[in-house]
Amino acid sequence: MTHGTHNAEFDDRNKDVQIFINGHFYDRSEAKISVFDSGYLVGDGVWEGIRLYKGKLAFIDEHLERLWTAAKTIGISIEYSKTEMIEKILSTVEMNNMNDDVHIRVMLTRGIKKTPSQDPRLTISGPNLVIIAEHKKASIESKERGIKLFTSSYRRGSPDYLDPKLNCHSKLHEVQALMQAIEAGADEALMLDINGFVSTCNATNFFIIKNNEVWTSTGDYCMNGITRSKVIEACLKNDIPCHQKNFSLYDTYSAEEAFVTGTFGGLTPVTHIDGKQIGNGKYGLFTKKLSSLYNALILESIAKN
Repeated sequence: MTHGTHNAEFDDRNKDVQIFINGHFYDRSEAKISVFDSGYLVGDGVWEGIRLYKGKLAFIDEHLERLWTAAKTIGISIEYSKTEMIEKILSTVEMNNMNDDVHIRVMLTRGIKKTPSQDPRLTISGPNLVIIAEHKKASIESKERGIKLFTSSYRRGSPDYLDPKLNCHSKLHEVQALMQAIEAGADEALMLDINGFVSTCNATNFFIIKNNEVWTSTGDYCMNGITRSKVIEACLKNDIPCHQKNFSLYDTYSAEEAFVTGTFGGLTPVTHIDGKQIGNGKYGLFTKKLSSLYNALILESIAKN
C-alpha cells in the first residue's frame, strides 16, 4: 500500500467530480486535454495546490502570488486578474458542492502546439487552465505513523538552470529521487543541495528539531513552500528559535525530531532517515505543537476571506 505525505482517506464522491477546463466543466471520466498541449509535450506549465477549509481558500493570496510569479518567470501571460482566478476556483468547488477537506490543483500551461516541439513560438492557442478539486482529507493514521526518508543521490539544483522555487510541471527530477527512495524501502526522498547540505524532499520541505530549536535549509535550493513559510512565521510569532541555515546529514541523524511540510499534509513527522531512527521514532511533542500553531494560522487566514 502506498504510504507518504499525500495519503488521503478514501472518498467515493471523487469519482463524480466535475473538472474545470478553460471555462467549462466536464465529468471526471470525460475531462481531457490535447496531446499537443505544452504541458504534456515538454512539461511547459506551472501549478498550485490549494486547500479549502470551511468554504474558504487558505493562504490564497500567497498561492496566487506564487502562481503569477512562476507564470511570469517562464513567460506565460495570465489573461485575467487574481480576483477572476479566485472566482474560477470557487465556481469549481461550488459545482462539486464542496466545503471542507478539499484539495485543489490549479494547472496553467502555455497552450496547444502546432507540432511537438519545445519552441514556444509554435504555440497556437492561449494558455490552458485546468482546475481539479477533490474531496481529500489527509489520513490521520499516516500522520500518526510518520514517514521514512531515504537520501537520494539526485541533488536539488542551482537556481541558474532550474530554480527549485519554480513550481513547474517538469517534475521528472523529483520523480527519479522518489523512485530511488521507494526502491530503498522508504516512503519519500530527502534531497541535498549542490554543496551537500540538506535541502528539501522530493515533494515537501524538511525541518529538524535540535536542542528545542527549529532548523530548516537556507531556502537557496529548496522549494518555495507556503507551508514552510508559515511554520517559520509561527515560530517567529511564538518566540520559538528558528534557523534557516546550512546543515548536513551528520546534524540530521542526531535530531530529536524531524518533519516535512506541504499544503496537503501540513506537518508530517519523519521517523527514520536512511534506516536511522530519528529521536524516539514517533510523532514528537515539538512537531505536534508546531502543527497546532500552523493550524491556527490557517484559521486566521480563512477568517479574513
